[in-house]
Amino acid sequence: MSIPSLFLLVALLAASPAQDDVERADPQHFIFFNVDRHRIREANFLETEAIAGAQLKYTWRELEPERDRYDLGPLMADLAFLIEHGKRLFIQIQDVTFDQERVNVPDYLREDPAFGGGVALQYDDHGGDASEVVPEGRVARRWDPAVRTRFIKLLQVLGEAVDGKIEGVNLPETSIGFGSSGEHDPEEFTHEGYVEAVKAIMTAARDAFPNSHVIQYANFMPGEWLPWDDHGYLRSIYEHADEIGAGVGGPDILPHRKGQQNHSLRFIAERGPGVVAGNAVQWGNLDEINPATGQPVTVDELYQFARDRLRLNYIFWGIQEPHYSTQILPFLHDLALGDGR
Repeated sequence: MSIPSLFLLVALLAASPAQDDVERADPQHFIFFNVDRHRIREANFLETEAIAGAQLKYTWRELEPERDRYDLGPLMADLAFLIEHGKRLFIQIQDVTFDQERVNVPDYLREDPAFGGGVALQYDDHGGDASEVVPEGRVARRWDPAVRTRFIKLLQVLGEAVDGKIEGVNLPETSIGFGSSGEHDPEEFTHEGYVEAVKAIMTAARDAFPNSHVIQYANFMPGEWLPWDDHGYLRSIYEHADEIGAGVGGPDILPHRKGQQNHSLRFIAERGPGVVAGNAVQWGNLDEINPATGQPVTVDELYQFARDRLRLNYIFWGIQEPHYSTQILPFLHDLALGDGR
């Protein structure tokens, strides 16, 4: 199918996601295929009625391979395929990596001095031990106005192409780290400046996608650790989402882990009426131990927590094996049959 045909199919078949469904009693189920986007063609995904659609990741580098040259062909092809098969699309725009070998921003950001290198190296100091600082991926310089302007331009281009045709867009997680000593903080980075940068990107995304949901993955913020060291950074992100009509969420559903309990899960559960929310069940979530049973958590446990405690509108189920084939898909298959859950 040619690209023009793809755009025509999208225009004919796509429908705007309802903006009045945020108080839905049961969450909608999407499969988070990450960058394995070809897997949307698998029969067990397409034939499971309880699966509303796919959450797919596209890197900034893929979407803008050269400055002001945007390549939306793969995204439009995925969207057209999903619509043709009665499924919907959530896109995640990725500007960060969690290993230092890969970079998810375009080369021009790293080559042009105006962008300060384009990315910053992240560091993990293992709970505050400055003697054990190790590199841990690279993140776009979101706090840099020049870099942020370019990311906002990308959001605008995407919005013009797919707003109202996709179910939603989620912005990558707010959690970044440069160690606790401050020694590795990038040039011009401040905690307060980062907070304002995240808010600016959220506002730009909401403006670019007035007819599709916008979800900010807001899990942790650098410079605070709740509840002991609270500067209001994470809270202000959730308050801003409420103010501008954006959604909130996070990359994990970990109901037994204190870090998530004190941060993202707390604020998601406390969010105001009408604020849409979506969380992912990502790598390792189903390996977590439920302290009450001494056994790994089950899909049903996470579903009930997501529905009853978090009141999620969306669950993005990951494809980690063997959980995906032996637990997630059978659960969603039974859910479609109405097994009483």
